[in-house]
Amino acid sequence: MPQVTFITAKGDRVTAEADEGACLLEVAQNADMPLEGTCEGQMACSTCHVIIGKAWFDKLTPASEDEEDMLDLAAGVTRTSRLACQITLTEALDGLEVRIPGESHNMQRR
Repeated sequence: MPQVTFITAKGDRVTAEADEGACLLEVAQNADMPLEGTCEGQMACSTCHVIIGKAWFDKLTPASEDEEDMLDLAAGVTRTSRLACQITLTEALDGLEVRIPGESHNMQRR
């Protein structure tokens, strides 16, 4: 079971377990990270923008051109930015570190 460590905007570390094949966005939301995912993974928004740890970035499948276009709309983008809805977790990603940008807000939370 892959584990993911989320680093919040305040610097807190939250570790979550995920089933192999799970979508990073769903894992983040289940761990109460403030990622909205307005388009429900259809890559029509950038509300699930995350920053992948540098040691992990090259282990991911490269972003598609459509994902790159959506990242252009996200606040606080870095070289290792990705959309969480486009990352499928595998055993090879066990230990993945993901930073939640300070600009992230989940408007669907109560």
